[in-house]
Amino acid sequence: MEAFAMISARSLSMKKTNDTYCIVFKGKNITERYYRDKDGWLKISNRGRVFRATAEQVLNHLLPALAFSDELGLSVTVEHYDVPYWQTHEGIDS
Repeated sequence: MEAFAMISARSLSMKKTNDTYCIVFKGKNITERYYRDKDGWLKISNRGRVFRATAEQVLNHLLPALAFSDELGLSVTVEHYDVPYWQTHEGIDS
């Protein structure tokens, strides 16, 4: 019960806004990232190109990847950061 209380207390203090997450698609020869900055959603392509995206476009990429990840050889992970992702060393707007 103490471990649950510790986890719950930590999760209550975590910032859980969209801009603190980065969605990572990984395949055999590809890695793409999606994250939200102060102006909206961004996609970082495998080549490092930056594309603006609407929330609907992000979902249109995310949902099939989740549904068919085994068949497509993809893994989808969500990384959480204590500060907005675009303010980290990995974000492009830093």
